[in-house]
Amino acid sequence: MPLSIVILAAGQGKRMKSDLPKVLQPLAGQPMLSHVIATAKALRADAIHVVYGHGGEQVKQALASEPINWVLQAEQLGTGHAVAQAMPSIPDDHQVLILFGDVPCVRVPTLQQLVAAGAEGLGLLTVILADPSGYGRITRAGQQVRGIVEHKDASDAQRAIREVYAGIMAAPTSALKRWLARLRNDNAQREYYLTDIVAMAVADGVPVVTSAAHDETEVLGVNSAAQLADLERRLQRRRADALMDAGVRLADPARLDVRGVLECGSDVEIDIDCIFEGRVVLGDGVRIGAHCVIRNTTIGAGTEVLPHCDFTQAAIGERVQIGPFARLRPGADLGPEVHIGNFVEVKNSKLARGAKANHLAYLGDTTVGERVNYGAGSITANYDGANKHRTVLGNDVHVGSNCVLVAPLVVGDGATIGAGSVISKNAQPGQLTVARARQASLDGWQRPVKQKKT
Repeated sequence: MPLSIVILAAGQGKRMKSDLPKVLQPLAGQPMLSHVIATAKALRADAIHVVYGHGGEQVKQALASEPINWVLQAEQLGTGHAVAQAMPSIPDDHQVLILFGDVPCVRVPTLQQLVAAGAEGLGLLTVILADPSGYGRITRAGQQVRGIVEHKDASDAQRAIREVYAGIMAAPTSALKRWLARLRNDNAQREYYLTDIVAMAVADGVPVVTSAAHDETEVLGVNSAAQLADLERRLQRRRADALMDAGVRLADPARLDVRGVLECGSDVEIDIDCIFEGRVVLGDGVRIGAHCVIRNTTIGAGTEVLPHCDFTQAAIGERVQIGPFARLRPGADLGPEVHIGNFVEVKNSKLARGAKANHLAYLGDTTVGERVNYGAGSITANYDGANKHRTVLGNDVHVGSNCVLVAPLVVGDGATIGAGSVISKNAQPGQLTVARARQASLDGWQRPVKQKKT
């Protein structure tokens, strides 16, 4: 049966106390709604409809590239009313899966199981909670589902029920349209509850089946900053467990943040408090020290990254040593066996095999040959105030400490740049180039003395 997915994302989220719409609040580096849309796409639905309301234009703009149909709920009159806004766009021969923009951690297999269970009737996703406060309770006659009672309308006996409806359901479109048309708002909140259709399905003789979530994390919603923080740690622990199942060694799985996709080879080791953003690939035997932040970067096999490094859009080869306290900016491309040491910054530069910049240095817009030794305190002056210029260092170049290489500049193979030099003209291959003032000592010179206050 064709599948249409409706994602309810119109809520204001007052308890978040934020100008940012609730469904755009970040979870693992992405808006909550992005997680739900990614799950919907993984189900290969024929259409995805997002019902938006509060902060709608901001939501649409943030996710404009997604292949979805936007449906406006101008007034927030309950979940049943929200679903009804999307129904005119859904053919009667489809099955409808209803998701929520603030319930971002449900797994694809769980939803596939629900869709299959509800193929011939109404499927409800449920879970047993130790504290079911705030959730609609499943009421049964024996094993048969009779209805769902919202927490606000439940009696004390009903509130003692621990089996709750997770808010996610699957239903045939033709029946769902019929049930939605019969909803009434004669309840404490004066809203049209989607849950009321369960009793209608029972009355119509339509099978109502339940499918259980794997764990409560899958069905947890977010209504406050505290709940968002709790879900962040739950999601990160889920990702840490998956990495460890694949053989990655984590010093402490509770202190890891993956805010995107992290791909790891065999025998990878990651120390505490590391953050991975975007798409990061770690080759076999890579070791990442503590407190590193790595974004959209590929790191080759056997490379070691020492603590407190920060990488963005870098490409790092095999058996490289980096850090501690090194920064790689966009366009940093390190070949095999390169050494980048403490407080070295590399931007838009390519370093060939075996090049070294071990201390307190800057390489910007630079092409570095093989086996170059780049001295402590040296920089490439690549910006003239209006344009960037490139520096080229040939193979086996040695740059002494505290040099300034003023681009555009070419330093030939095997050249040596004397320490403390300011080089603004091309340096010839194999020669020593020095550019600094002659040293002099002044006889009789005295250091200034601070005058005593009178």
